[in-house]
Amino acid sequence: MSAGGGKAAIIAALLANAGIAVAKFIGYLITGSSSMLAESVHSVADTSNQGLLLLGGKRAQREATQEHPFGYGRDRYFYSFVVALLLFSLGSVFALYEGVHKLAAHEPLSSPLVAIAILGVAIVLETLSLRTAVRESRPLKGNGSWWQFIRQSKNPELPVVLLEDTGALLGLVFALGGVGMAVLTADPVWDAIGTLGIGTLLGIIAIILIVETKSLLIGEGAAPAELSRIRAAMVGGGVERVIHLKTQYLGPDELLIAAKIAVPATMPTIEVARVIDLAETRVRAAVPAARMIYLEPDLDRTPASTG
Repeated sequence: MSAGGGKAAIIAALLANAGIAVAKFIGYLITGSSSMLAESVHSVADTSNQGLLLLGGKRAQREATQEHPFGYGRDRYFYSFVVALLLFSLGSVFALYEGVHKLAAHEPLSSPLVAIAILGVAIVLETLSLRTAVRESRPLKGNGSWWQFIRQSKNPELPVVLLEDTGALLGLVFALGGVGMAVLTADPVWDAIGTLGIGTLLGIIAIILIVETKSLLIGEGAAPAELSRIRAAMVGGGVERVIHLKTQYLGPDELLIAAKIAVPATMPTIEVARVIDLAETRVRAAVPAARMIYLEPDLDRTPASTG
């Protein structure tokens, strides 16, 4: 996994969630809180998710084969998509089911202070994990908003970890609020309400991740700013203009570029080859992710003003 893959953020989240999951399960066994049980399953799902993200990063490093000539970079997109489905099925659905069950059962909590203490420690650990994810993501985010980063990033792991950690923190707040209100009011229905809040939150996050990772998995092209840099880098040195241009990300760090470029009609073949080589060099300097570039020289039969 490249440095842009946020491996440190994934490992930090995995270690935090594994420890938190054990503590939450112990808290659930002691208190019988449905919020604690929902959060336990949530942490187990998150731990599995981070393991899948690491597996996807590892498998994406395989060399290209005859069957997969463009390599395996999209493995990172595939495993991120699986993570989104897991978060929805294991986290959201279970929490909603448990919340509905507890609404009907009205089972009282035992030793709620244990649950509150565990949730407090979990909030601290999740905050540290989120801070690592933010630090890893900030160089890639640039001047845009965090929402723009999640929507536009070609890196699948960091948006997943950011949303998971944010959801985990909010879920812990819901659980803490549910348990706290159940203690203050002596009414266990608040614990069930907290559980339903966790399930709804996880469902929203999962839907966002599913939509975004599905788009990456199908294949996204370069962003408008990148397209402008690519076009500007191609033109010049014998290239009169770019007739048409198509791009697609084969992985977070692998951009495929195919373009038809206009060259003078009288240019010798050997000079055309040199012009193409120089254009590829300029494009790679402008957009480092441009690993595969295919340029087709052609005559400019259309006035530049009409494209």
